[in-house]
This record gives sequence, structure tokens and C-alpha cells, in this order.
Amino acid sequence: MRFPIQHWRVWLLAVVLPLASAVAWAQEGTAIDLDAPKEVAPLLKQYVHLLNMEATAIPADGPDRAALVRRTRGEVADLLATEGYFSPQIRIDRNDEAHWHLMVEPGTRATVEAVDIEFQGEIASDADEAQAAWRDELRRQWTLPVDAPFRQADWNAAKDALREALRIERYAAAKLVTTRADVDPDTARVRLTVVADSGPTFRLGKLEVSGLATLPPDFVARFDTLKEGGVYKRRDLLAFQEILQTAAQFSVVVVSIDPDPARADAVPVQVTVREAQPQRLGFGLGASSNTGYRVESTYRHVNLLQRGWELSSGLRLEQRRQALFTDLFLPPRDDPYVRDSVGVGLERSDLEGLKIYTEAVGVARNIRREHTETQFTVRVQHEETRPDDAETSRYSTLTLNWGRVWRAVDNVLNPRRGHVFEIQLGGGVGLSSQAHDFGRLYGRYQHYFTLGKDNVLALRGEAGATLAETRDGVPQDFLFRAGGTQSVRGYAYRSLGAPEGTATVGARYLATASAEYVRWIKPTAGLALFVDTGDAADAREAFKLHTGYGLGGRWLSPAGPLAIDLAWAPHEKRPRLHFGIAVAF
Repeated sequence: MRFPIQHWRVWLLAVVLPLASAVAWAQEGTAIDLDAPKEVAPLLKQYVHLLNMEATAIPADGPDRAALVRRTRGEVADLLATEGYFSPQIRIDRNDEAHWHLMVEPGTRATVEAVDIEFQGEIASDADEAQAAWRDELRRQWTLPVDAPFRQADWNAAKDALREALRIERYAAAKLVTTRADVDPDTARVRLTVVADSGPTFRLGKLEVSGLATLPPDFVARFDTLKEGGVYKRRDLLAFQEILQTAAQFSVVVVSIDPDPARADAVPVQVTVREAQPQRLGFGLGASSNTGYRVESTYRHVNLLQRGWELSSGLRLEQRRQALFTDLFLPPRDDPYVRDSVGVGLERSDLEGLKIYTEAVGVARNIRREHTETQFTVRVQHEETRPDDAETSRYSTLTLNWGRVWRAVDNVLNPRRGHVFEIQLGGGVGLSSQAHDFGRLYGRYQHYFTLGKDNVLALRGEAGATLAETRDGVPQDFLFRAGGTQSVRGYAYRSLGAPEGTATVGARYLATASAEYVRWIKPTAGLALFVDTGDAADAREAFKLHTGYGLGGRWLSPAGPLAIDLAWAPHEKRPRLHFGIAVAF
């Protein structure tokens, strides 16, 4: 067909201008407003496609726009159903082409009308009273009870919690065979039905270890806390894994089982490890008000002679104390919580006019449990003491010491609630003419109270006594001096003790107490007020309480908690700064 040339303007107006108008409308865009209650508005704004579209992407009038409207209504209905709204009213007002209104009335939120939980498998046995009690307990622990608002997230969480409650103990292959939520939109009520199949009881079999390369083949078994033939409990596997993770010989540890019902009678315990680098050289810098600036170097070998022996050696040089030590730690034998070690050490210190030179060799046994740490130590040591303006003493002693620490705190590095209790019992036998036999008792208790959200009150008390006729011939480690950080602030480190010449030496009795209040103004920074008092004396009647008080700052640095305190000691009539900081690299 041919059209007269004179009619081209008519066709231009009829075809091109409507297209241009549509393009112009699309370019101007359409604004979308949401009118919905605040309970559901954030959910709809986040997930409804229409509310997150670019305005220019909305199609022109036609099938595509109709499809978009239908899809939007479906999206809104599905989202509201996840929140328990099953009878919503959804309307999209499109009277104004440049301004749409999405209006949502969710209706009544559904609530749970009934919960029916049934069990299959071994747990369903009526002959076992313990199993019946456990079934009742699982029903009581169900987290979406009758009359609770129904939400899809809560429904999923309740199902997962029931399945996991079965899997973490005895029934590693437990599963949910039926889960159904029957909704009555007219009454806004939901009936829940769950059928759980426990499967068989799992019992632990032998260890299957993979990943060992240079360590002894039985090394992992030495840490084993599991009982072959015992009933499977996930927490027991995690405890075993945690013990292995604390061993310096491993960088990665995973302990698991294959929940195959066919192997339930003796399921192998799969232990996958990755050995750590056996040798490590470290350096560090530090400073403290107690012993001055510090530089140190350490060497560690965690698989000496490929026997799993751990060698730890170090040199520490401080302004007022220097030490050189080497310790060899043996892997466990019969109890994974027990570590035996042997060590030698040299130490020199010059504090408050007293120079001490010590050489020692000894053996130790350390026992770590969940909340306790116990240590037995036997040492032979030679000590030389040189008090300023007094005679030098030299003596050799065989010493024994038993100590135990009980910890029940919320955070070991930054406790805000709980307590720590320590007790030590020890003594020694003289091996030279100047040395004397003695006994020693020491105790320390510290309690942390949380006051409100950001306040912590810490109370500490310690006391000790050396049982001997005289302090002469007793190693300084078994006598007492007070003062400095972690003691009586306001006084120099170890400046409270017995006088000898112009020096301060260890005394036979100790008693100190402290109260500290910390206000945390930020998660990692706080301000402290404190008061300390106490003394160390050679006789009970010579005790004179020395008190210091002041304020300080606290910082939870990446390297550990740091404290800076400014204390005032009335006896000395001067302020004293106490601090400690260390950096390892």
C-alpha cells in the first residue's frame, strides 16, 4: 500500500508522538509510596521488588505493567505470611501515573492454637522411664508454644532446636520426618504438627586420626578424654577438641563422627589435625613501674626429637631483674589434663637495696581442669642474698610447693563478674649450714561485682605466713614483701618488708587488702578509683598498715588489659605512678 506524501505529517502525529510521550513518561518515572503499619513496613520496604525499583524501570501501560502489579501483590502476600499474616488486603492505587500508592492492611496475625509433637525411633520406647522423661522435657523446651504469634522464622527455629536437642546427645542421626503448619485464615489460628525420628543410640568407637606427619602416632590418643563404648555426646567431642586445640603441637583440630545409623554401635571418632610449625623464635619489649624497661627473647620447639616434647627457653632482661630459663614439657601419659615438666633457671634481681642471685633446677606437675589449676613443684635451689650495708648470705635448699587456683569468672583477661581463689602450701629443707627448715602458707581471694551495666567493683585480700623461728636461711621466694602494682599501690615494688641494713628483705608475715571501682566509659576504656592497704613484717606485732589510694585508667588493648594508676601514699607524702605495658613480635 502506498500513502500520499501529503499525509506524512498525519502519520508522524499518529505514530511517533505517542511513542515519544511514552518514552518521556518513563524517563520522568513513577514515585511509589507505601502505606502499611509500622510492624510490617520495614520488611516490605526491604524485600518488595516494586519498592526497590528504579523509577525509570517501571514499564509503560500494558501487559508488562499488569504482570508487575500481580507479582507485587504476590510478593507482599508471601512476605506477610512469613510474619503470620494470612488474610491481608493489598491494593495498588495507580490513578496518578506519576505517583502510585501501595496500600497494605495485614489483618490479624495468626497465633498457635495447638502443638502436637510425636516421636519415633529408640526414644519412643515406653519401657525406658528415662526416655519418657526426656520426651516430656523436649516438649517443654519447644520454643513456639500455644498462643505464641506465628512467624516462619520462629517455626523454623523451633524445628531446628528440637532436631539439635536430639542430635547433641545419643541420637546423632535424628531427623524430623513430618513438619506441618495448618493455617486457618478465617480464625488466624495455626496447628503445628512435628514427628521426630531419633534413630538409634550412638556409641563411641576407636579414634581415627589423620594429619599426623612428624608427631608420634599415639600423640593424639594421649589427650583422649573419650570412653570407648560410651554414649555419644557432642559436648564430649567438643571438650576433646578443645584440649587438642590448646596443645602447642597443633594449628588446626577437628573432632567429629559420621552420623551413619549403620555404624551406631561403635561409630569411629574422626580426628583431623594439622601440625603447627615446630619451632618459633620470639622477641618482646616492655616496661613496668615494678621492674623498669624490659627486653626479652624466647625460643620454643614443640616437637623436640619428634617425640612431642615441648622445649621453652627464654632470656629476659629488665632494669631491676634478669632471668634465663629452660623448661621441657612432656606430653600427657594417662590423664590429658596432667603435664609434667623439668626446668632449670638463673635469676638476678636488685630491688629495694636487696640483690638476689638464684640458681634452681626442679620438676613440676601441672593439672588443669575446667575451673581449677593445680601445681606441684620440687626444686633444689641455691640462693645468695646481698642486702646493702648487711652481711651476704648463701644457702642451698630443697623446696616443695603445692598450689591451687579456682577461677569462676566471666572473662579471664577482663573479669567483671565472679571470683578467683588461690591457696599455696609449701616448705623446705636446708641443704647447707646457713639454710633452715621452714613451712609456708599463702592465700588470696578476689571477687568481682558488676554494678549496673558499665561499673565493676573488685575486692581483693591476701595473707601469708612463713613458719620458721627466723627468716634467716629461708629463700626469698618463700618470704613476703609488699608494695607496687597488684599489691599496695603508692609504694615502690617490694618496698614493704623487713629491714636489714639499708635494704628491705622478705618478711615472715603478709596481709594486704584492696578495693577498686572501675567505670567503663567505652567498651575498651575505663576510669578507676582504688584504695589499697597492708604490710609485710617479720612479726605480727610489727604490722603497720600502709595505705595508698588514687585513680587510674584502663585500656583493653589488643595485647591485653593495661592499667595506669596514680596513687598517693600518706606515709611517703608523694604520688607514685604504676603502669605496665608489653609488646611481643
